[in-house]
Parts: sequence; structure tokens; C-alpha cells
Amino acid sequence: MSMESKFKELISQYCQSSPEDLKNDIRFREDLDFSSLDFMSFLGELEDEFDVELEQDKIVQIRTVGEALTMIKDLQEAS
Repeated sequence: MSMESKFKELISQYCQSSPEDLKNDIRFREDLDFSSLDFMSFLGELEDEFDVELEQDKIVQIRTVGEALTMIKDLQEAS
């Protein structure tokens, strides 16, 4: 399973969308109805699954699936 597939599979556990329907421009709060608690739980799972540490100041800038995916990819490449 690719990194992007795993990533979208994690998101689908928090919403009613299937991984195949999760396009990069979909917004977590507005389109997927993520609550703040859902989003923080999701980010914790991302850290565990992809062995990265998310920076608090960058987390607040994440709005879309694509932005989160890019951040994870960048963190993996940097480590």
C-alpha cells in the first residue's frame, strides 16, 4: 500500500468518505466535518503511522487533504 493510500485510509476512518473519494482539495472541517478533537486524533495517528513529528505552528495551517499529505511527505523526506 502506498503512503498516499495509507494516508487516505486513515482519513476515511474519521468521516463518511471512502479513500477513493478523498481528493486533495477537500477540506477537513468544512467538507469532511472533522471536529477539532477528530483532527487532533487524526494528526496523532499520522505521527504514529508515518513516524514523523508534526510541528504545532504548521498544524494550524493545514486546511485540506493535499496540504496534510504534502506536509507528511516533506517530513519523511527530511528525516
